[in-house]
Amino acid sequence: MAKMATQTEGQTRSAFPHRHHNHQRCVDQALGKALSLCEERGARLTSLRRRVLELVWRSHEPVGAYDILEQLQRDGHRAAPPTVYRALEFLRDQGLVHRIESLNAFVGCPYPDESHVSQFLICTACSEVAEIDGTKIRAAASRNAAAAGFAIDRLTIELRGLCARCNAHDQGSSEPHDHAR
Repeated sequence: MAKMATQTEGQTRSAFPHRHHNHQRCVDQALGKALSLCEERGARLTSLRRRVLELVWRSHEPVGAYDILEQLQRDGHRAAPPTVYRALEFLRDQGLVHRIESLNAFVGCPYPDESHVSQFLICTACSEVAEIDGTKIRAAASRNAAAAGFAIDRLTIELRGLCARCNAHDQGSSEPHDHAR
């Protein structure tokens, strides 16, 4: 499973989270922000939608809809695939989650109250994923699309390669690298 982190354009530190990350604080902040944004927008964050969002955020790992369904059923919900997909669609429409197309999985959005272009850095060695925002890429894509008479509805960029730790590990030793948080 991949790990999730965030960074904005121009930051010089690694886009991937620090090992001693306070994950519960992230989950609590994401749920609090979701509740206030939904209230502001007049959208209804039902208990099921909230639980789905919590499951997406629970480990910063992209999670598939069927993994969410399994957990909901373990929790005692009588959920079916359409229920999970509707909840994920609502969360995506509210900007609370992103879908990583190539992984067919969902991750929480740390910037649900800001318009941004999602760029996902996907490490091919350890499967960690980091989200970065790039206004320059958005501007260039918009210019190129407009020149072709095309209007962009959504722009998501997925970049595959090695994260800094795996890249350093690749150049250092052949032992497996532990990315434990």
